[in-house]
Amino acid sequence: MDEHASLLAAYDEHLRADAEAVGALGSARRGPLLLLTFSGGRGLVTYRDLGGADAVGVRRLVEEAVAHYRTDPAITEVEWKTRGHDHAPGLHDALLDNGFVPDAPESIMIGATRSLAVDVELPAGVRVRRVTEESDVRAMTEMQHEVFGVPISDEQVDAVHRRLALDDGIQLWAAESAGLIVCAGRLEPVRGTDFAGIWGGATRPEWRGRGIYRALTAARARAALELGKTLINSDSTEFSRPILERSGLREVSTTTPYRHRT
Repeated sequence: MDEHASLLAAYDEHLRADAEAVGALGSARRGPLLLLTFSGGRGLVTYRDLGGADAVGVRRLVEEAVAHYRTDPAITEVEWKTRGHDHAPGLHDALLDNGFVPDAPESIMIGATRSLAVDVELPAGVRVRRVTEESDVRAMTEMQHEVFGVPISDEQVDAVHRRLALDDGIQLWAAESAGLIVCAGRLEPVRGTDFAGIWGGATRPEWRGRGIYRALTAARARAALELGKTLINSDSTEFSRPILERSGLREVSTTTPYRHRT
């Protein structure tokens, strides 16, 4: 098995389905699907594979998932996370027909943690640190939502606090200048595996291209190494993918989130 196939197999085995259930308030099974419910009114449909279903079977699974979440009035958004390497005949059309809208595709990146744990010179006055205080968590979360162009609610901030309270290993990291958070992201170790995920990377537009995101990534990689995590994974946008590629990570597949808002 070549490196690409080996990394993709490790991804499917260790980073899908149950591995995505950390922090979930509830879960249910519908055939191969794992239907998760999180605080903040969010549902997530995930799976390791679709059990070899044909187009008719795939459409039935989509309809069953939608029906499941409709029974919970607290759910305001459901995400179905597709992967480019899955055998999923008719899935795109079935999702569209059931009210899902696709986001932009992202690259699934995997590589050695040590390749990211490098020294990066920061601009004068910028420092990188771990975020733990409530006021900093709010400021960081608000900045990320601002950069991504998504409105934020108190409930979403509270959901981040609740996740931290679980003490499941998640770490929040930020770069700041003169008290202003200019870049942020989180580290999520995956229990029982060699993986740690780097997620939520966001940099204010006026601070991009100055090595800050790379420095933040390096800090998270060093923290992952301290936890014994030798592999890093990330779903990367067109902005962060080139940075990770230059550090030795490689694209093993793609993922496209489809969202259904109720």
